[in-house]
Amino acid sequence: MDYGTFETLRVELQDGVASVVIDNPPINLFDLKLYPELSRLSSQLRDDDNVRVVVVESANPEFFIAHFDVSLILHLPTHRPAPTELTEFHQMCENFRTMPKPTISVIDGRVGGGGSELTLSMDMRFASPNAVFSQPEVALGIIPGGSGTVRLSRLLGRSRAMEVIIGSEDIDAQTAYEWGWVNRVVDNPSAHAHALARRIATFPVEAVQAAKRSILRSDDHVVEDLLAE
Repeated sequence: MDYGTFETLRVELQDGVASVVIDNPPINLFDLKLYPELSRLSSQLRDDDNVRVVVVESANPEFFIAHFDVSLILHLPTHRPAPTELTEFHQMCENFRTMPKPTISVIDGRVGGGGSELTLSMDMRFASPNAVFSQPEVALGIIPGGSGTVRLSRLLGRSRAMEVIIGSEDIDAQTAYEWGWVNRVVDNPSAHAHALARRIATFPVEAVQAAKRSILRSDDHVVEDLLAE
């Protein structure tokens, strides 16, 4: 599969590990360049049998993904019929959550809004000590409708999800770890994630896939909740 056709992404496949680097200067906004490319890539990675593990990180140590392009968000309709199928953004996140291979995000610097929702959809998250997490949407008069309300409440519990989402404040890396938002805080999360990915890639594919399927059964009614978000 050809992974060399992206403007905002660099993709390398080696020994079953797909390394994805987000590179959309200056702050990796989810904009009209990055969003469709990452959506397309999520489908390609899902369908590529040569990919055993996916690692997603940023070329910018200050930002994983800052947030969705606010100029686009503020032009979205405020009243619309209840959806009957997942939006493209929801489907992209669901691709990373449900693809039959582990997905890992490396968070170094700020991640907020849609970028946070993307990392929440992945199986594992490793952060550097200077990582900062946020869901700032409520302060802008909207909600984290890209899956933040659904995924954060499952991951952190109701009360902490309320604090993050309704409080719209920054959460530091250590607090994120203590709350279960990230697996670990390490000085070099990229090296840690890639070492783990290479290890997983050596295991029998069928066993890895079966284990992920079994674990995902605990995520009851995710699609239904996304449609209601």
